[in-house]
Amino acid sequence: GMGWALLGVGLLLALYTLLRHGLRSAPRPRARPELRGRTAIVTGGSSGIGAATALELARCGARVILATRSARRGEAAASRIRRETGNNEVLFMHLDLASLRSVRAFASTFLRQEPHLHLLINNAGVSAGGTTEDGFSLPFQVNHLGHFLLTQLLLERLRSCAPSRVVIVASSAHCAGRLRPESLGRPPSGLFSTFQDYCDSKLANVLHARELATREQGTQVTCYAVHPGFVNTSLFRHAPLWLKLLLLPLAWLLFLDASEGAQVVLDCATQDGLEPLSGRYFTDCGPRLPWPAGRDDRLARALWEGSERLVGL
Repeated sequence: GMGWALLGVGLLLALYTLLRHGLRSAPRPRARPELRGRTAIVTGGSSGIGAATALELARCGARVILATRSARRGEAAASRIRRETGNNEVLFMHLDLASLRSVRAFASTFLRQEPHLHLLINNAGVSAGGTTEDGFSLPFQVNHLGHFLLTQLLLERLRSCAPSRVVIVASSAHCAGRLRPESLGRPPSGLFSTFQDYCDSKLANVLHARELATREQGTQVTCYAVHPGFVNTSLFRHAPLWLKLLLLPLAWLLFLDASEGAQVVLDCATQDGLEPLSGRYFTDCGPRLPWPAGRDDRLARALWEGSERLVGL
């Protein structure tokens, strides 16, 4: 009996491994440009796609600021990246996007200490529900509003160091997003409100990139929204248990790992000649049309004006 059970488990594991490698082609390694003398900020840089992006930027010689909430994880990630790349210009700076006060403090410290900024990677994201100290829904503030304020506060520095780029990590989940300018920042109601809230914040990411590109025409600051693919990161760590049990086998089987997900973020951050595509939405297949709501210029403008009001700009 035991032998058959073990054999069954072994066969399942073998099938699983075959499937995992058969369904996923190995990513082609991409040549990256030399980034010595350039400074990058990566929000949420201590784990997942953010850490993988920061590692690669450091490998190319950039000075990299890991802007993240946990000092313990941030310092550990920074020292790991310094060790792995031999690049000593990788440092942690505290940033909690769930607090607009923290965003302002981070920006003023950064502007005081760092003379340059060439790349701003707005990567941090949460999918959990809840409300922030500023009274907004947690995913909407962390994924959009906090990043919106951060980008505005650093924009002058990005302009003075141009050509420079802003990369916003969005998601194909924007397809289910619904933004109502009159209720921005308030959690939606209903059974799947947290999921809806996440999708809304990702639609906001796509529209933020679009409107920023429009407003920065002629400044040599360009902006790109990115769907990194379905990546097996800790994004779902707050999901209910039943959903985790459903997602985890799927995630292991089909989802990309963080370094694969980081590739399209890195493409938008470093690839030559992308300037004419500023404001566009990218997947690992290159520029793609976002879902219709993600191309709505009136909505993009309303979101911008609403966001300015909410963050007090």
